[in-house]
Amino acid sequence: MSRVDRYKKIHEESKKTERKASLVRREIKKPTHEQESPNDESVFTQNAYEEPEFEDNYYDEPTKQKSKLRFPALKIPRWKRKAKRQEVYPNRKKPKKKRRVGRIILKIIALLLVYSAVTFGIGNVVARSDSSIPDIETQEFNGVESVDGTKNILLLGSDTRDNETGRADSMMILQVDGTGKTKLVSFMRDMYVNIPGVGENKLNAAYAYGGADLVRQTLKENFGVDCRYYAMVDFQSFEKGVDALFPSGVPIEAEKDMSAYIDEPISQGMQRMNGHTLLNYARFRMDEEGDFGRVRRQQQVIQTVFSQLKNPLVLLRGPYAAGKIFGYLSTDMGNGFVLANTFNFAKTAMGIDRLTLPVDGSWSYGDTYNAGSVLFVDFAQNAQAVQSFLAK
Repeated sequence: MSRVDRYKKIHEESKKTERKASLVRREIKKPTHEQESPNDESVFTQNAYEEPEFEDNYYDEPTKQKSKLRFPALKIPRWKRKAKRQEVYPNRKKPKKKRRVGRIILKIIALLLVYSAVTFGIGNVVARSDSSIPDIETQEFNGVESVDGTKNILLLGSDTRDNETGRADSMMILQVDGTGKTKLVSFMRDMYVNIPGVGENKLNAAYAYGGADLVRQTLKENFGVDCRYYAMVDFQSFEKGVDALFPSGVPIEAEKDMSAYIDEPISQGMQRMNGHTLLNYARFRMDEEGDFGRVRRQQQVIQTVFSQLKNPLVLLRGPYAAGKIFGYLSTDMGNGFVLANTFNFAKTAMGIDRLTLPVDGSWSYGDTYNAGSVLFVDFAQNAQAVQSFLAK
């Protein structure tokens, strides 16, 4: 045998050996595959009997079930102190509380408005049904707004008795809707003026000739001021209005002792006056000052009455008393105007700016054939003074 044949034989034998080895490996792997097969009962029995795997499965399942059981968490309230620093509210809870406070305030304001409206109406009905005072009809009044848009009110105090028209005892202009404080202008009734359609006479004669509207026209022609509304009150109405607003009297300081031509004497000094005494104090002029002193005291009375509105008890009685006073008045002011200017009327409690015409240095005494003793005035100077005063 040659060397080549010998190599071939060895090569073939090695191949057979490798084939046998591969068959042996396959047979060894085959039982392992059969053990994994579920169709072999012996293998299944042997696998089911293996305790470690069974024990692992037995203890794993309860553990998984326990992990799934969850008890609800109990929330225990805790009291915390308020932080000293300002907290941040990302969900805007704080503004919601502010809105609640705002709603409460609006409800309180609404209740006050309802209370004021109801009590005002009650007082108005009581006054109109009062038979002790003769009814005073509303006069025709062609009022207009001022150039600056303000609605001046012409206040008239008349000595009317039994519905007979007499001369105006006092004449004033009240401005409540202007800038700054409430303004009050008093006109001396003895000023010698030109009354439209009548001629020259005392200012207070204008009311006797043509009522409130002729007084308005006279003031406009001589002093250049106009009024939108008027309010006229007689003596009895004034007394009842004061007593309704101030049952215990008005605290006021009398300038001097007074006794001439009044119903009861008045002593100098601080005191409380009822409606009747206060009227006598405001009308007194039997001294050396004459009408100048009376006009000053009239302004003092009005300012004192308005200043008492700051008293909380007076504020509670205010709507009822205002309704009663409004019922006694002869006026063309509507309820809408009064309600719309409630704040402006209340503003008078903070003080009143006052002016009296004629101003100092613009007048002189004189006598006339038709009106007796009068005051001759410089109309240009007084017109400028009153217009500047109301325009402040």
